[in-house]
Amino acid sequence: MDVIALLPRLHLLRFPVGQAYLWRDDDELTLIDAGALGAGRAIADAVGSLGRAPGDVRRIVLTHFHEDHAGGAGEFAALSGAEVLAHHLDAPFVRGELPGPPPRFEDWELPLHAAAAERLPQGTPVPPAAVTGVSDGQILDFGGGARVIHVPGHTDGSIALFLPAEGVLFTGDTIAAAPSDGTPIPGVFNLNRPQLLDSVRRLAELDPEMACFGHGAPVRKHAAAALRGLAAAC
Repeated sequence: MDVIALLPRLHLLRFPVGQAYLWRDDDELTLIDAGALGAGRAIADAVGSLGRAPGDVRRIVLTHFHEDHAGGAGEFAALSGAEVLAHHLDAPFVRGELPGPPPRFEDWELPLHAAAAERLPQGTPVPPAAVTGVSDGQILDFGGGARVIHVPGHTDGSIALFLPAEGVLFTGDTIAAAPSDGTPIPGVFNLNRPQLLDSVRRLAELDPEMACFGHGAPVRKHAAAALRGLAAAC
């Protein structure tokens, strides 16, 4: 796993499939997404490499229930004692109470999904002992006040997190970076693509300096303009 500094308070944790983000406030850490099955120990090692302990991570905020984002949440929560949060519509799937609905694939997405699935660990993730549900507009206590933005489409309970005081937006899989040139593109493997495009447009109304995606390199500067350009093309 690669650990990449984006800002003095922000690191990207890059897994074989997908990525997570670690935000540092003065006395505590917040993890946004948690990788796939088996990622818990790697995350703990990454936290240690930054001079902190797993117990310094107070919360794990999941942008949605898919395995490459939530599969490591239970493992790392057990190691750290962190609270796990997810939108209330996705929380039952994270808790393992119900199977999550599969994406409605477009034909061109099928080989991409098959290739990604081959790189994911085999097995069933251990769900977190508890998951706290969050809702649209809720303010979480990190990054100067992180606003939860409900962005359905990729899943019914997908969320983004916006830190206005820091100019940082975490989009989850609602937006990704194109592998070819890094430009923002709508997310793939969605439950409802038209709804996802509406969510893209909602995020484009914000004014972040940096946009951090679930897949692909972040836009580090002038992200608002890049997202407006994406929305105009949708």
